[in-house]
Amino acid sequence: MTIFPRCLVLVLLLAVPAAHAEDDLQNRGHDPFFQISSGVANCPEPAGPRITEAEWKRDSHHRIEHGNHCWVEGRCRLPNAFAYDDEIAETAKRRLQWMAIHVPGWRQNTTLWVTVWQRWMLVQGCVAPGYAFAPFMTALHEVPDVERFINETTAHPEQGVPYALFRKGTIAKP
Repeated sequence: MTIFPRCLVLVLLLAVPAAHAEDDLQNRGHDPFFQISSGVANCPEPAGPRITEAEWKRDSHHRIEHGNHCWVEGRCRLPNAFAYDDEIAETAKRRLQWMAIHVPGWRQNTTLWVTVWQRWMLVQGCVAPGYAFAPFMTALHEVPDVERFINETTAHPEQGVPYALFRKGTIAKP
Protein backbone atom coordinates (compact mmCIF):
# COMPACT_ATOMS: atom_id res chain seq x y z
CA MET A 1 0.00 0.00 0.00
CA THR A 2 1.46 3.36 -0.96
CA ILE A 3 1.24 6.53 1.10
CA PHE A 4 -1.72 7.93 -0.87
CA PRO A 5 -4.06 4.95 -0.27
CA ARG A 6 -3.08 4.94 3.41
CA CYS A 7 -4.00 8.62 3.68
CA LEU A 8 -7.27 7.96 1.88
CA VAL A 9 -8.15 5.14 4.29
CA LEU A 10 -7.31 7.38 7.26
CA VAL A 11 -9.45 10.23 5.92
CA LEU A 12 -12.38 7.86 5.35
CA LEU A 13 -12.06 6.43 8.86
CA LEU A 14 -12.06 9.93 10.33
CA ALA A 15 -15.04 11.01 8.21
CA VAL A 16 -17.31 8.15 9.29
CA PRO A 17 -17.69 9.34 12.92
CA ALA A 18 -18.32 12.91 11.71
CA ALA A 19 -21.11 11.76 9.42
CA HIS A 20 -22.60 9.67 12.20
CA ALA A 21 -22.38 12.57 14.67
CA GLU A 22 -24.94 14.47 12.58
CA ASP A 23 -27.48 11.72 13.29
CA ASP A 24 -26.50 11.50 16.96
CA LEU A 25 -29.63 12.37 18.93
CA GLN A 26 -28.93 13.98 22.29
CA ASN A 27 -30.72 16.06 24.89
CA ARG A 28 -28.43 18.98 24.06
CA GLY A 29 -30.31 21.49 26.20
CA HIS A 30 -30.33 19.14 29.20
CA ASP A 31 -34.10 19.57 29.46
CA PRO A 32 -35.59 17.30 32.15
CA PHE A 33 -37.03 14.22 30.40
CA PHE A 34 -38.03 11.11 32.31
CA GLN A 35 -40.36 8.13 32.19
CA ILE A 36 -42.86 8.03 35.07
CA SER A 37 -44.81 4.83 34.40
CA SER A 38 -44.83 1.68 32.25
CA GLY A 39 -48.18 0.00 32.84
CA VAL A 40 -49.47 0.02 29.25
CA ALA A 41 -47.67 -2.40 26.94
CA ASN A 42 -46.45 -1.44 23.46
CA CYS A 43 -46.53 2.29 24.04
CA PRO A 44 -44.01 3.95 21.70
CA GLU A 45 -41.31 6.05 23.33
CA PRO A 46 -41.45 9.75 22.44
CA ALA A 47 -38.48 11.50 20.92
CA GLY A 48 -38.46 13.89 23.85
CA PRO A 49 -35.89 16.68 23.73
CA ARG A 50 -33.32 14.61 21.81
CA ILE A 51 -32.16 16.44 18.68
CA THR A 52 -29.28 16.42 16.23
CA GLU A 53 -26.45 18.92 16.38
CA ALA A 54 -27.78 20.62 13.24
CA GLU A 55 -31.21 21.06 14.85
CA TRP A 56 -29.55 22.40 18.00
CA LYS A 57 -27.62 24.99 16.03
CA ARG A 58 -30.68 25.95 13.99
CA ASP A 59 -32.89 26.41 17.08
CA SER A 60 -30.38 27.94 19.52
CA HIS A 61 -31.24 31.59 18.80
CA HIS A 62 -34.97 30.91 19.19
CA ARG A 63 -34.32 29.00 22.40
CA ILE A 64 -32.35 31.90 23.92
CA GLU A 65 -34.88 34.48 22.79
CA HIS A 66 -37.87 32.47 23.97
CA GLY A 67 -36.24 31.69 27.30
CA ASN A 68 -35.68 35.37 28.05
CA HIS A 69 -39.14 36.59 27.03
CA CYS A 70 -40.83 35.77 30.33
CA TRP A 71 -38.31 37.97 32.19
CA VAL A 72 -38.65 40.84 29.74
CA GLU A 73 -42.45 40.58 29.88
CA GLY A 74 -42.45 40.47 33.70
CA ARG A 75 -43.90 36.94 33.95
CA CYS A 76 -40.83 35.36 35.60
CA ARG A 77 -38.98 35.95 38.84
CA LEU A 78 -35.87 34.34 37.29
CA PRO A 79 -34.12 35.85 34.23
CA ASN A 80 -34.71 32.85 31.98
CA ALA A 81 -37.62 30.41 31.68
CA PHE A 82 -35.20 27.47 31.42
CA ALA A 83 -33.85 28.30 34.90
CA TYR A 84 -37.09 26.87 36.35
CA ASP A 85 -36.96 23.49 34.64
CA ASP A 86 -34.91 21.43 37.10
CA GLU A 87 -36.94 22.77 40.03
CA ILE A 88 -40.21 22.01 38.22
CA ALA A 89 -39.00 18.47 37.41
CA GLU A 90 -38.05 17.79 41.05
CA THR A 91 -41.38 19.17 42.28
CA ALA A 92 -43.20 17.03 39.70
CA LYS A 93 -41.36 13.92 40.93
CA ARG A 94 -42.41 14.67 44.52
CA ARG A 95 -45.96 15.27 43.30
CA LEU A 96 -45.92 11.89 41.56
CA GLN A 97 -44.95 10.21 44.86
CA TRP A 98 -47.95 11.90 46.50
CA MET A 99 -50.15 10.81 43.59
CA ALA A 100 -49.06 7.18 44.00
CA ILE A 101 -51.04 7.27 47.27
CA HIS A 102 -53.87 9.68 46.43
CA VAL A 103 -54.58 8.93 42.76
CA PRO A 104 -54.86 5.14 42.66
CA GLY A 105 -53.99 3.09 39.61
CA TRP A 106 -52.20 5.69 37.53
CA ARG A 107 -48.92 3.73 37.35
CA GLN A 108 -50.67 0.50 36.37
CA ASN A 109 -52.90 2.21 33.77
CA THR A 110 -50.38 4.44 32.01
CA THR A 111 -47.04 4.49 30.24
CA LEU A 112 -45.91 8.10 30.39
CA TRP A 113 -42.92 10.36 29.85
CA VAL A 114 -42.56 13.94 31.07
CA THR A 115 -40.51 16.69 29.45
CA VAL A 116 -40.01 20.04 31.17
CA TRP A 117 -38.98 22.84 28.83
CA GLN A 118 -39.02 26.59 29.56
CA ARG A 119 -41.72 26.28 32.24
CA TRP A 120 -43.81 24.02 30.01
CA MET A 121 -44.66 20.49 31.11
CA LEU A 122 -45.31 18.00 28.34
CA VAL A 123 -46.86 14.62 29.19
CA GLN A 124 -46.62 12.02 26.42
CA GLY A 125 -47.56 8.37 26.24
CA CYS A 126 -50.43 5.95 26.61
CA VAL A 127 -53.38 5.51 28.93
CA ALA A 128 -55.39 2.31 29.33
CA PRO A 129 -58.77 2.58 27.61
CA GLY A 130 -61.46 3.49 30.12
CA TYR A 131 -59.04 4.70 32.80
CA ALA A 132 -60.23 7.92 34.45
CA PHE A 133 -57.14 9.98 33.59
CA ALA A 134 -58.50 13.45 34.43
CA PRO A 135 -57.77 13.31 38.20
CA PHE A 136 -54.15 12.38 37.46
CA MET A 137 -53.71 15.26 35.01
CA THR A 138 -55.40 17.71 37.38
CA ALA A 139 -53.07 16.72 40.22
CA LEU A 140 -49.98 16.98 38.01
CA HIS A 141 -51.13 20.33 36.67
CA GLU A 142 -50.82 21.76 40.21
CA VAL A 143 -47.00 21.76 40.08
CA PRO A 144 -45.90 25.37 40.77
CA ASP A 145 -44.25 27.58 38.14
CA VAL A 146 -45.60 25.57 35.19
CA GLU A 147 -46.74 28.13 32.64
CA ARG A 148 -48.17 25.73 30.05
CA PHE A 149 -49.30 22.13 30.45
CA ILE A 150 -49.50 19.96 27.32
CA ASN A 151 -51.20 16.56 27.20
CA GLU A 152 -50.09 14.35 24.29
CA THR A 153 -51.47 11.02 25.40
CA THR A 154 -53.62 8.40 23.72
CA ALA A 155 -55.71 5.43 24.77
CA HIS A 156 -55.21 3.80 21.36
CA PRO A 157 -51.50 3.75 20.41
CA GLU A 158 -52.24 1.16 17.72
CA GLN A 159 -53.96 4.00 15.81
CA GLY A 160 -50.94 6.27 16.15
CA VAL A 161 -49.64 8.65 18.78
CA PRO A 162 -49.75 12.48 18.88
CA TYR A 163 -45.98 12.88 19.22
CA ALA A 164 -42.72 12.24 17.39
CA LEU A 165 -41.32 8.77 18.12
CA PHE A 166 -37.84 7.92 19.29
CA ARG A 167 -35.96 5.32 17.32
CA LYS A 168 -32.32 4.80 18.07
CA GLY A 169 -30.45 7.13 15.74
CA THR A 170 -33.57 8.75 14.26
CA ILE A 171 -36.80 10.48 15.17
CA ALA A 172 -39.91 9.42 13.33
CA LYS A 173 -42.50 12.16 12.90
CA PRO A 174 -46.16 11.20 13.47
